[in-house]
Amino acid sequence: AAGARDTRASEARTITLEELAAPPPARAPATGTLFPAAAAPRAADVAATLQFYSAGAEARAADATEANAEAEPASGTPRLGYAIAQLHGIYLLSQTTEGLIIVDIHAAHERIVLERLRRQFSQRELPRQPLLVPAVLRASEIDVAVVEEDQAEIASLGLELDVMSPTTLAVRGVPALLARGDPAALARDVLDAWQSPHRADAVATRHDRLLATMACHGAVRANRALTVPEMNALLREMESTPDADFCNHGRPTWFRLTLAEIDRWFMRGR
Repeated sequence: AAGARDTRASEARTITLEELAAPPPARAPATGTLFPAAAAPRAADVAATLQFYSAGAEARAADATEANAEAEPASGTPRLGYAIAQLHGIYLLSQTTEGLIIVDIHAAHERIVLERLRRQFSQRELPRQPLLVPAVLRASEIDVAVVEEDQAEIASLGLELDVMSPTTLAVRGVPALLARGDPAALARDVLDAWQSPHRADAVATRHDRLLATMACHGAVRANRALTVPEMNALLREMESTPDADFCNHGRPTWFRLTLAEIDRWFMRGR
């Protein structure tokens, strides 16, 4: 059991935030049914299965609990447990010694990206990824004026913008952590946030707000299918990230359901 945990931990460390944010690979379309037509369960089979489970469910549950306790001792199980599945491409399901953890994947990853951007920015070590081909976007007169006036300050956030014409901007570099995203969309959102009514905020507050805007572009998107090692990597990152219990907007990133709560749903032990 200890060897299995070590294997999962080593797999998790091989997954990077950049890989989590990568576009999903092409997938075959779903068939739309759980069973092929020839393998659809018959009513008699379903009835027999229900009778089988009702006859010995308690004993098998006790055996499974004892086996799990031996395989995953409480002292060696991480706080957020181990991933077991992904739900609708949005939520991560993780088994812990107490029950089940449900994680909002995008919200949790967004917090992780934000904290990493904050750390790099505060240490003046925010690496920039130059673009081989600049991303060109149409811009308003105000956008152009902002870039001309605050180009150096924007560049301190890892975003390199140049004025190409009175109506065109070019993105020549982005923060390395966000290199897999859409550079034009990132530039638009940063410029919009720069011109928001909070423009008069203290510099530190404005920078933090802009980093939060940028973090959203680096977070894994909904419907991105994750492997079990990728999901475990996300859980381990959450455990080591400050304030990972809440997203950048103050919403919770995960909830716990205890076995006792789940048992009450099914009226077990009554």
